[in-house]
Amino acid sequence: MLIYCIKSWLPEPLSGGIGSLMCLYSYSAQESPQDSAITRDINRTFPAHDYFKDTGGDGQDSLYKICKAYSVYDQEIGYCQGQSFLAAVLLLHMPEEQAFSVLVKIMFDYGLRELFKQNFEDLHCKFFQLERLMQEYIPDLYNHFLNINLEAHMYASQWFLTLFTAKFPLYMVFHIIDLLLCEGISVIFNVALALLKTSKDDLLQTDFEGALKFFRVPVPKRYRSEENAKKLMELACSMKISQKKLKKFEKEYYMMREQQAQQEDPIERYERENRRLQEANMRLEQENDDLAHELVSSKIALRKDLDNAEEKADALNKELLLTKQKLVESEDEKRRLEEESGKLKEMCRRELDKSESEIKKNGSIIGEYKQICSQLSERLEKQQAANKGELEKIRQKVEGCEKCSVLFNKEGRLKVPSATKEGSEEDTDEEKEALKNQLREMELELAQTKLQLVEAECKIQDLEHHLGLALNEVQAAKKTWFNRTLSSIKTVTGAQGKETT
Repeated sequence: MLIYCIKSWLPEPLSGGIGSLMCLYSYSAQESPQDSAITRDINRTFPAHDYFKDTGGDGQDSLYKICKAYSVYDQEIGYCQGQSFLAAVLLLHMPEEQAFSVLVKIMFDYGLRELFKQNFEDLHCKFFQLERLMQEYIPDLYNHFLNINLEAHMYASQWFLTLFTAKFPLYMVFHIIDLLLCEGISVIFNVALALLKTSKDDLLQTDFEGALKFFRVPVPKRYRSEENAKKLMELACSMKISQKKLKKFEKEYYMMREQQAQQEDPIERYERENRRLQEANMRLEQENDDLAHELVSSKIALRKDLDNAEEKADALNKELLLTKQKLVESEDEKRRLEEESGKLKEMCRRELDKSESEIKKNGSIIGEYKQICSQLSERLEKQQAANKGELEKIRQKVEGCEKCSVLFNKEGRLKVPSATKEGSEEDTDEEKEALKNQLREMELELAQTKLQLVEAECKIQDLEHHLGLALNEVQAAKKTWFNRTLSSIKTVTGAQGKETT
């Protein structure tokens, strides 16, 4: 359906897909007197857009063909500055042959080429209509512009000649072109009034120079936000501007022009027209300089971004190579550490087995020592008990013997005979000798018992000493194995930490 509508718009020579393609190639192959101006404008058209930023790229090549073909096709008007922006917008939506056909349709059937004819007479009519609409819809801003001598042609010429495509963001321009194709060129008044209405508070605070600067920079910049652009287009669509009213303002303009022509001297009229053209020329030159500055700034920014991207890519490549190298080194280190870990585990296992065997051996020795000590303790206790029993029997015998009780005291010690007892009965020599012999034997037996007791205690002390040494050796073996294991682990982890740093 869209292709049918486009075909129905076109003049007869351009109808048909193949016909429009042949016309485009035919016209673009011819010489154009405006070739230099087209080439200059091509480089300034959307220089930041990916499709048009490359000199000699597909986008610029298609745009050059369309602009040159139109300049040959419409020799009365030819190529006008700003047409490249409209052609570029169409190229972003359709092939170049269809874009050329739609451009022809907009210029001829939608009346855009009328704005360029007769010294822009119809364009000045549009300015007059816009000012009359401002007087009706935004009277305070209209009066402010009168006070600072700001006329519509000083800020709105690009709005009409390029259909807002030169400076405003593309998503807003696409919407405007859609409305233009549906409603006609009067949509420009809706968008212009919406722009002025949303910027009224800021414009009321400006003087002549401030207002011109505000229209050049802040106004387009404000609608880079899709939300702001959407609100603007909603306001533009809500404004009702009747064709009857526009026709009325058009008649007023031409009546005013006739009255001026009748009243003023031709020389003054030509001088005034010359001044107007000079002002328009200065304004266009200023806009041209602005576009050139924007182009240079965009190219510098793109070059800078490209250099930064290349530097970043180089840095990332270097980082990638270093990361790969570190990865290889890490894998080698991982294998080495796994081997060392295996060796360490094997060593720990051997040390553990060795320690367990030593512990078992020492445990058996300690058990034997404890068994011997317990046996010796039992023998000593039995010997002591036997000795005590023997001593008790001897003491009882001594106490039962009247002769012996005289010689020994209660503690069992020998009494020294007193020299004063001369009258006591004397024992026979045989009995004394027998008792002395018996006493010596008992003392000898007692001495031997004490000696055995001392020897048993010495053996117990010796066994306890050996037991302590054995326990110390076991503890030392445990500590040595544990310390060696810890030192090995610390050495391995320390070496790994140094290599990592």
